[in-house]
Amino acid sequence: MRQELLIFVDKYLKAIREENAAVFAGAGLSAGSGLMNWKGLLRDIAIELGLDVDKEYDLIALAQYYDNENGGRGGINSQLIDEFTKDVVSGENHKILASLPINTYWTTNYDNLIEKTLEAYGKTVDTKICSENLATTRPRRDAVVYKMHGDISLAHDAVITKDDYEGYNEKRQVFTTALQGDLISKTFLFIGFSFDDPNLEYILSRIRILMGRNARDHYCFLKKIVKEEFEKIEDFIYERTKQELKIKDLKRYRIRVLLVDDFNEITNVLKLIQCKIKRNNIFISGAAYEYGKWGQNRAEDFIFNLSKKLAERNYKIICGFGVGIGSSVINGVLSHVYSFTRSHLDDFLILRPFPQNITDPAERAYLWKRYREDMLSNAGIAVFFFGNKIENGKVVDSNGLIEEFDIAVDKGLKVIPVGCTGYVSKQLWERVTNKMEDFYAFNEELNNTIKELGIYTDDDTLITNNIIKAIGLLQNLI
Repeated sequence: MRQELLIFVDKYLKAIREENAAVFAGAGLSAGSGLMNWKGLLRDIAIELGLDVDKEYDLIALAQYYDNENGGRGGINSQLIDEFTKDVVSGENHKILASLPINTYWTTNYDNLIEKTLEAYGKTVDTKICSENLATTRPRRDAVVYKMHGDISLAHDAVITKDDYEGYNEKRQVFTTALQGDLISKTFLFIGFSFDDPNLEYILSRIRILMGRNARDHYCFLKKIVKEEFEKIEDFIYERTKQELKIKDLKRYRIRVLLVDDFNEITNVLKLIQCKIKRNNIFISGAAYEYGKWGQNRAEDFIFNLSKKLAERNYKIICGFGVGIGSSVINGVLSHVYSFTRSHLDDFLILRPFPQNITDPAERAYLWKRYREDMLSNAGIAVFFFGNKIENGKVVDSNGLIEEFDIAVDKGLKVIPVGCTGYVSKQLWERVTNKMEDFYAFNEELNNTIKELGIYTDDDTLITNNIIKAIGLLQNLI
């Protein structure tokens, strides 16, 4: 991936983690799900007017011409309903964005794919379609979706003609005010957006004048103009020149353009953001009734120090309070958190003790598996230690550790079995190192680091550093 895209990923990740990230979605995002863009939507209307939509650049005027000629916009409303009530599924980019901890979405789209996808990921969505909606707040909302130009459920009120745009600040002034506030305080990613919308241009210009050089940076994806898409070289030169001028103009509004060779590259960038977000959450899996050659005191000190160092690096640890491991994890994280007066425990630790007192073995097995699946769905990397328990007076393998490993692999987590701690973790380490390509994209440094974690040593610092190194290397692998 190109350096400029990697730099963007890190900057946008910072905004996400600080809860200052927002998305602005245009028609291009929904086009990937099979819905029409504006030209496709107005093609039949243009034909009815005796015009060629491919020759028209002012599509707002085209919609107005139809309204003028027919004494109303009934045909446009019907076209909107026919197109945007189709049964379409969310695209991959919708799904990736919905999985991210972003709580602010703006869109000029009339469809409800953003809301539906967020809800499919278990999020409570507060959708703002008309001005009156902004006066109410849905309790315990996870995301707000601002439908800047309306929604298909109110097709007659959708912003599409010149009349609609000219009256925007009378009917939808609160949207303008809300968007201005978000553009000042949040980092936006524009996706599938062409920047031909006069309302947005006006809002951006107001912010540029008000904030000057103090305005926040925003980002947008644009597909690079390439020669192969044109029959005539002069058409290619014209469109490339136009794009270069647009990129320079967007800089006035502190919008940095991210050029991509094809639309799949956008998906890869979003996947990397998703991976890095999830891989900042580390699931620690471990159970130990006995500790073998490690001994209890050394093992507890090791887990304590590792957990503290992970917290120091701003990783969030997820722990199910495994026997002989959980207390050390908690104490290590707390040691870091309580050394700072303004640190919040929730930023560093998700503690999920297993439900107890379930007498029926089948019910307990079912519920514990669901519980493990729920915990692991919040993580991107899982680290495994020891793995034994006492059963009928004998020390046996921890089947829970094996189940957590299998769930992690099934959910696409990257696994790091610390084989040098022995027991089930040693078995899992052998399983991984015998067929590395099944678990990681090839990376020689990562492979060697994982292999070292199976070699017993008295040097706890070396083991800790190798675990942290492996986690760091996994951050940049899709």
